[in-house]
Amino acid sequence: MPMIDVYAAEGTFADPHALAQGLATELMTIEQVPNIPMFRKNTAAFVHPLPASALANVDGDRTYVHVQELTNHGALDRAKQIAVVSRLTALVAEAAGDPSLPDRTWVLLTEAPDGGWGLAGHANTNEELIAAARAQLAGLRSGANSNTSPG
Repeated sequence: MPMIDVYAAEGTFADPHALAQGLATELMTIEQVPNIPMFRKNTAAFVHPLPASALANVDGDRTYVHVQELTNHGALDRAKQIAVVSRLTALVAEAAGDPSLPDRTWVLLTEAPDGGWGLAGHANTNEELIAAARAQLAGLRSGANSNTSPG
């Protein structure tokens, strides 16, 4: 259930909502989590437009994008880390319409400590998150089975 924050100068993205939805969808796909409401409703991206005067590198360039991705501890193995950085960078560049933007896009992968993922007012451990997902999957399966059983 990752969260993504994108920081860029105002006007970088023509459709920030579409970018946010695309980033969230891509990250859920890369994580390979079940397509259940728990993950669909709690995987989100936030696009934060900043005044151009609020950004600069040492030379004063303002055309950078900072993407901060937060997952629960251990959610991404090395292959998934590489995929997340590659795909999120590509989506940001596409949304900006700037094929040179990958050279100026920073993607930082961060992990919440075990017990540090707050959801529904509770600081969840990884074990609790997994148990909640399994319970929802079981409930959805039993609901699907009852809907398709002869009656």
